[in-house]
Amino acid sequence: MGFSCDMVAIGTRWDEILYDKLKDNAAHGAYPMHMPGHKRNTELLPPGLPYDIDITEIHGFDDLHDPRGVLLETADIAAQLYGSEKAFLLINGSTVGMLAAIGAHAKRGDKLLITANCHRSAENAADIFGLETICIEPETGDGDGIARSIDPGAVGAALEKERGIGLVVITSPTYEGVISDIAAIAGIAHKYDVPLLVDSAHGAHLGFSRKFPDSAVRAGADIVVMSLHKTLPALTQCSLLHICGERANAAETARLLSILQTSSPSYVLLASIDRCLRMILSGKDRLFSEYERNLARFDESVRALKKLSVLGYGSDETYRSFYALDPGKIVILTQKTALDGFMLADILRTKHKIELEMARPGYAVAMTSICDSEEGFARLADALRSIDDGA
Repeated sequence: MGFSCDMVAIGTRWDEILYDKLKDNAAHGAYPMHMPGHKRNTELLPPGLPYDIDITEIHGFDDLHDPRGVLLETADIAAQLYGSEKAFLLINGSTVGMLAAIGAHAKRGDKLLITANCHRSAENAADIFGLETICIEPETGDGDGIARSIDPGAVGAALEKERGIGLVVITSPTYEGVISDIAAIAGIAHKYDVPLLVDSAHGAHLGFSRKFPDSAVRAGADIVVMSLHKTLPALTQCSLLHICGERANAAETARLLSILQTSSPSYVLLASIDRCLRMILSGKDRLFSEYERNLARFDESVRALKKLSVLGYGSDETYRSFYALDPGKIVILTQKTALDGFMLADILRTKHKIELEMARPGYAVAMTSICDSEEGFARLADALRSIDDGA
């Protein structure tokens, strides 16, 4: 399920990194008679924030909404890395990508086919662009409350029944790491000549290891939105929008992004996107090999759990009811204990100094990434065994 990415020259030079340009400008650039108002005055301002590299779109630093230089190079790296035809850099999170993508691919009065567990940005886009939503309700497991993978047949049935659907929107992976059969869903949508948008905000790390499912880009989606900051080493709000096929409208997407995304983009965030992409491009094999080892050790360490269980780990076989799961999401199930997910999260926070991502009545979610240490995984496993003993 992984893929190889040949390193080919893109843009100017591979060694011209946006962060380096920003640092060089801070050290040797012209006096800033321009925004922002802090004027990079690090002598006056308190330390801790990167004022020295926080600039506006000055000469030599390109234009996010019409990239032709260093920002185009970063976008081209993103497209090459993931295998898309074109990539847009997002510094307003995946939310702005979803809004623009939906507006660009469904016209006012169209029906929008979504899932009940979609992100609110899909529903907000329907309100903004005058779309009627048709909702698919995913099945949930007995007791755990976790929405299962979307049945491709349900997508086909909705497309057959409801005329006027202009766009299909599927969330994969979900917050809990549940992955749907994007290849099958794309094939069905395309039979009706309807484009498929995948909200893959939680899936920027997919496709770089055989231990992980492939990305929605490679699986046949037409448009894919992903948050680098959720599962890869990038600052909050750093995301990408991928154009992947002939049904995708890159020009209209760009136009809407120029409307919906800020006209004063943060170069701190743009540099974070650039650095993240280059880091994965050059080091993905090493980084994901260590990630796989950490996950394998965690799998072994939770096999001793008797009451708590971890979705797809240890002795748990719940994974058989899903098309696929993202192994990077640690979903801790509490049905066999006197605890609920909120109580578990509170115990982990107060007694073990571990802050989880999310809690629900039947489970809690710990998010992991290539940046987690062996010690971090061991700490979580030790805490779960300790709680399990007293549960």
